[in-house]
Amino acid sequence: MSYICKYRCRIFVRLGKVLKTLESKVKYRLARSKDTVFIPPDFFDLSDRDQVGRVLRKLIAEQVLIKLGYGIYAKARISSVTGQAIPEKGLIDLAKEALAKLGVAVRPSSVEQDYNSGITTQVPTGRVIGVR
Repeated sequence: MSYICKYRCRIFVRLGKVLKTLESKVKYRLARSKDTVFIPPDFFDLSDRDQVGRVLRKLIAEQVLIKLGYGIYAKARISSVTGQAIPEKGLIDLAKEALAKLGVAVRPSSVEQDYNSGITTQVPTGRVIGVR
């Protein structure tokens, strides 16, 4: 929940506690979001590009986020096997969500279309994503 104060500044409130730092605001937004993939413009309403970049780098160091590529980040969880940060979802799901965030239309590949229409019974297992 948030409200606008009389000086037009945005104040975030969580459980009666005011979120003052940019890092706490970004963490709060990450925790409440159903998305797994994020790009820096998702946080530009909180601050400018440089500060958002610093906070995202800090969250990568804390293993809250994983950097997937240039300007693409994903929520992370700690692996019970290795103790390292791993993405919350699989590679195909992350790629589809990242492409959707970047405005690229994603469609089933030709192999997936053949399987879904019943032309073949071979289950598509490759990491191929159809785009337009």
